[in-house]
Amino acid sequence: MPAISMFYGVLIFMYYFDNKKHHLPHIHAKYGGQETIVSIQDGKVLEGELKSSKMKLVQAWIEIHKDELMADWELATQGEQLFKIDPLK
Repeated sequence: MPAISMFYGVLIFMYYFDNKKHHLPHIHAKYGGQETIVSIQDGKVLEGELKSSKMKLVQAWIEIHKDELMADWELATQGEQLFKIDPLK
């Protein structure tokens, strides 16, 4: 489970071969003791929860980096090395 970015205390992860349960491109975001799974395509929460203010940051970051996230998703589903993505600034 490589971390691909971190900003404002939020860690963003993408798991290798993680296309079985949700069947669509997504990321895992962790903050404090909370974790959520968020769709890359539309920023919707698929599972879990995150503090509202942090969730808004994650969704904005996804929108900015959608192309890079989709490229990493393709690599992850094939078990290949992922690229780091710039944090939200």
